[in-house]
Amino acid sequence: MEITIKDNAREMLNAKLREDQFLRVTVVEGGCAGLTYGAEIAQEMQGDESVVFESGTVRVVSNAKNSRYLDGLVIDYSDDLINGGLKFTNSRTKSTCGCGQSFSLAGFPVADKGDCCK
Repeated sequence: MEITIKDNAREMLNAKLREDQFLRVTVVEGGCAGLTYGAEIAQEMQGDESVVFESGTVRVVSNAKNSRYLDGLVIDYSDDLINGGLKFTNSRTKSTCGCGQSFSLAGFPVADKGDCCK
């Protein structure tokens, strides 16, 4: 599995994460293109989660169902006033929502489409 953490994201996460914490990345159905990424800082594993990627002091954790969507993921960070925060893109993206909040991946069935841009 290949995940890229850009320098901006690495710096922010290194400043925020304590040694016992990690970045939990989730994928849920929703948005115009079918799927959306979510993330939170956590310190306790839930259910079938495992470390799916580790780079220096940054650990990315996900469950088995979500981890299949993480190969090719690029995590970046922006401190812009509008739309600032962690940014998730994937080299396997087949299509994205017009607002940029959701995606579908090549090789995966398209989930039922939501209405995030309407």
